[in-house]
Amino acid sequence: MGQSASTAKLTSRRDCNHSQRSKLKSTSLICPMQIAEEAEEIDRRSLDGLSDFISDLPDECLACIFQSLSPGDRKRCSLVCRRWLRIEGQSRHRLSLNAQSDLQPLVPSIFSRFDAVTKLALKCDRRSVSIGDEALVLISERCRNLTRLKLRTCRNLTDAGMAAFAKNCRGLKKLSCGSCNFGAKGMNAVLDHCPALEELSVKRLRGITEGAAAEPIGPGVAAASLKTICLKELYNGQCFGPLIIGAKNLKSLKLFRCSGDWDKLFPLIVDRVTGMVEIHMERIQVSDVGLMAISNCLNLEILHLVKTPECTNVGLGAIAEKCKLLRKLHIDGWKANRIGDEGLISVARYCPNLQELVLIGVNPTKLSLEMLATNCQNLERLALCGSDTVGDAEISCIAVKCIALKKLCIKSCPVSDQGMEALASGCPNLVKVKVKKCRNVTTEGADWLRANRGSLAVNLDTGENLDASASDGGVQDNGVEFPPVAPQMGAPSIASSSTGRSTSFKLLGLLSGRSFVACTLRRLASSNGSSRS
Repeated sequence: MGQSASTAKLTSRRDCNHSQRSKLKSTSLICPMQIAEEAEEIDRRSLDGLSDFISDLPDECLACIFQSLSPGDRKRCSLVCRRWLRIEGQSRHRLSLNAQSDLQPLVPSIFSRFDAVTKLALKCDRRSVSIGDEALVLISERCRNLTRLKLRTCRNLTDAGMAAFAKNCRGLKKLSCGSCNFGAKGMNAVLDHCPALEELSVKRLRGITEGAAAEPIGPGVAAASLKTICLKELYNGQCFGPLIIGAKNLKSLKLFRCSGDWDKLFPLIVDRVTGMVEIHMERIQVSDVGLMAISNCLNLEILHLVKTPECTNVGLGAIAEKCKLLRKLHIDGWKANRIGDEGLISVARYCPNLQELVLIGVNPTKLSLEMLATNCQNLERLALCGSDTVGDAEISCIAVKCIALKKLCIKSCPVSDQGMEALASGCPNLVKVKVKKCRNVTTEGADWLRANRGSLAVNLDTGENLDASASDGGVQDNGVEFPPVAPQMGAPSIASSSTGRSTSFKLLGLLSGRSFVACTLRRLASSNGSSRS
């Protein structure tokens, strides 16, 4: 009885599907694409007489499923059927394209399928010819809802193309451009036509002229909404001065290797922009004069001073005394010895909310470290790199005093196994310890620490097989990364020039290792031959 009943149900489904197919054939001239999709669904439903429950899902639910998949899985799903191809394209909001010149004729078909893109990346190889103004304008006409745009090495884009793009995409919120050839006019066009712009990142913008003839950039209508400005490797980064000064709601300012005297500009910036929370400065011309101006940013929480040798204890003390909300401090002293105990004691005295401290090329002693550990009760992450004064006594002090410490990084410091033993009984909340290039810390000492604190992750790197780039002692070599205390901008990317140098050293190390192995094999072969003779 049960079998006959189920057979009857399957037969009725097949009959129903057959009648639906006949209806589709009669109306195929009306909407062929839609009819083809429905025919595919019916074929799947009738497969082996079983129901295809996925076909019953609404398009919105299927789109949500696609959005949780990786890009590769989404591509594979789009090949299943016409319906999935359509839904996958309509639900894709992020797209990255190879922006070579042959992209232009494909733009209409690409954005006919992906008609809901809001985040677009256009990247071109340095050796290839990039897209030009016509392709960018065509994209902007089909993506008027674009909110984020990333341009990399699009050297054929001009001021005119950027101006036309800005007029079509007025809802743009984030713009990132690197190694492009347009200049101040193109950037001003974006600032004049994109009132919702919140984040601006500019790296190696080659169209900006040097010297007094440089056209000022900003402020434009976008200045009122800008919250983050990041400038990298600009010959005349100070031409962005009007934009920075006019961005009254600016929260984060990052300056990397931008030439010019920033001491003159910071007093003007701080006078107008009072709500900055985060400031990064790397290899720029700034001294205590600029730091004293920055000290008027009373809401400052994050400060990075990387390779700014003209900054001393005086400037750091001024910031610590006024910026009492400081919770994240990174200092790369570049072995200049101009920031030390005096500045760090001021931080310990006035900044009780400090949660993360990174010291590279700075020589603190037990005096300042003890004050930091005692007064900064919320200190959770500490990194000490390239310091000649941090030894076992300093580590023992940290172990006893830093109760809240969770992560500790020690690199290129005169620490031994005795310091590791001190960590075994101190820092009750410690989760991870990373020790690198500390010659007096042995594998046995690290193993002993692991054995005595089973829950503690101990990462030991003796540095014996590392490349020669570590000798510079810079931020790239002693770089330390901690997870953010709160949602915020990520760490800045390393400049390509430094990366290239490090890579070359690694390649030399690899080749030397191969030659060493080859030499050893030849010696073994010759010794075997002589013994046989």
